[in-house]
Amino acid sequence: MPEELARRVAAIADAKKAGEIVALDMRGLVGYTDFLVICTARNERQAKAVVDEVQASLKRDGLRPEHVEGEREASWVLMDYLDCVLHVFVPEARNYYRLEALWGEAPRLDLELSGTPHTLRRA
Repeated sequence: MPEELARRVAAIADAKKAGEIVALDMRGLVGYTDFLVICTARNERQAKAVVDEVQASLKRDGLRPEHVEGEREASWVLMDYLDCVLHVFVPEARNYYRLEALWGEAPRLDLELSGTPHTLRRA
């Protein structure tokens, strides 16, 4: 289920035109989640659109985030679904925090998304 959730979150973000979508397999590295899904929105407005769509889509299946941070500013929004944590960044914030570098040892989930630049292979 956690991997399926990560893939679904990534697909929803992709459908809202988020870029540079990465899913990191955190199992065995941290105890608070199984997957981190990281994506970039062009601006705060798009970040809010991604967050709203993830929330609405998952809510239809009875899934609600345990916690959401940064929604007001929307330069970095974190949505915690326990098994999967979504990070939606604007470009400047993503470059600053560099979560992929911080968790460089985490394997990447191979995502099959419609946008060519979004599809990344396992490290």
